[in-house]
Amino acid sequence: MTEKMRKRKTDHIRIAINHKVQARNATTGFEDVHLIHRALPEVDKEKIDLTTTVFSHKFAAPIMVSAITGGTREAAKINAIIATVVEELGLGMGVGSQRVALEDKTLEKTFTVVREKAPTAFLVANIGGIQLARGYTTREAKKAIEMIDADALAIHLNPLQETIQPEGETSFKGVLEKIAEVAGELDKPVIVKETGAGIAAEDAEKLEAAGVKGIDVSGVGGTSFAAVEYFRSEDSVNTFNRRLGEMFWDWGIPTVVSVVEAVQTVKIPVIASGGIRSGLDAAKALALGASLAGLAQPVLQAAVEGVKETEKVLRLLIEELINTMFLVGAENLQKLNKTPVVITGKTAEWLKTRGFNIEEYARRSGT
Repeated sequence: MTEKMRKRKTDHIRIAINHKVQARNATTGFEDVHLIHRALPEVDKEKIDLTTTVFSHKFAAPIMVSAITGGTREAAKINAIIATVVEELGLGMGVGSQRVALEDKTLEKTFTVVREKAPTAFLVANIGGIQLARGYTTREAKKAIEMIDADALAIHLNPLQETIQPEGETSFKGVLEKIAEVAGELDKPVIVKETGAGIAAEDAEKLEAAGVKGIDVSGVGGTSFAAVEYFRSEDSVNTFNRRLGEMFWDWGIPTVVSVVEAVQTVKIPVIASGGIRSGLDAAKALALGASLAGLAQPVLQAAVEGVKETEKVLRLLIEELINTMFLVGAENLQKLNKTPVVITGKTAEWLKTRGFNIEEYARRSGT
């Protein structure tokens, strides 16, 4: 089983780097989110403050590198590079599913390298919700946290990926109960994250009630794991799963919709991820109420090239965020969270049909 998981992780990295696995006809919705330009920003750009405290941790900027990988030699190198840059910039980072290392201790080093390279950064351990349903307990959750001396645990939900995978595990019955059990027994915050298909208000509400301390929406518009599995099937004779991957390539809830649904439903921090590709995207997500913005694909592609390339990607993202805040007259993230936002197009239609209030964003007085 471990060898199969290692191969799958290697496949995922290779496909994510070499194939177009982004959503095809679906978008994040950020094109429908409009910030109001201020001709009189009344802000000194050089004094804009990006610091924020989330999950009792102080971030130099509200940026997370979303869970990417672990479990292989190449993954260890990627994790070390990302962790080095995250530490330098004072950001946060999640690792990929640690199941492979929980079942084979020889692979722990591919994950433990992140704390070695990032002694003070906010690190998030990672196990699957489906593994909880299939027998994992708080014991495995604690091991995952201890493995990287994590500040939080992410429990990932990936029903779309599992139902497309030839070897997928689809018995999700009881996952919520198991999440509640783990969240209640750990002394670290539990963050539940999707993997590219978004989290609806109904599920966000259930997760908050279960004791989860944060929600990472990971909506549609970024990497599609149905697409990843499509390309995995393309390399084999499995035409059935290839057809499923193509059919459900764009399945899910757009990132902006998922952020608004979650923010207007729960009081716990919401992490916006899924197709965030710029500091402008991040600013829009934060203005909509997200506490942090996460991204993976651009960082993965840069990390394959090296530390300098990874640092460049993240520094540019931060600079774009600063520029956006300057142009809307927000000297800090609290002000950005109150700046007027106009939501139009399909995103507005979706949210209005679902009963969410988008007018309140536009009526803000600004800074």
